[in-house]
Amino acid sequence: MSEADAVAATMREMYAAASVDDLAALRRIFANGFYAFDLGMRFDGMALAELIQAAHARGQRFVWSVEETETHVLGDWAWITYVNRGSVTVGGAQTAVTWLESAVLRRDTGRWRIQFFHSTRAPASG
Repeated sequence: MSEADAVAATMREMYAAASVDDLAALRRIFANGFYAFDLGMRFDGMALAELIQAAHARGQRFVWSVEETETHVLGDWAWITYVNRGSVTVGGAQTAVTWLESAVLRRDTGRWRIQFFHSTRAPASG
């Protein structure tokens, strides 16, 4: 697996863990000092996980993807941009959503960990 593929795989691991509220896996995936910008706010790793958990508790479900990746690796640092095409389901009604996302990762103890994550919901088309 190339380094670029490993970086994209780490992002997919984050979504897999978040979709089932696997906090232990998220702690392994997030680097020390991780933070994210989403919903116009800054979150540390556990605050982001708790935001998703709370949405799950209200019955919301998310489908996420990592597509159209552009990845750059420089030593133990990498940055990735991608399109996240998925959906949000609320009360049985599913809405297609596209997010434009980016992340900075660093290699730590032999694996890529996410240092910074940014997500912006793309305007609905049509």
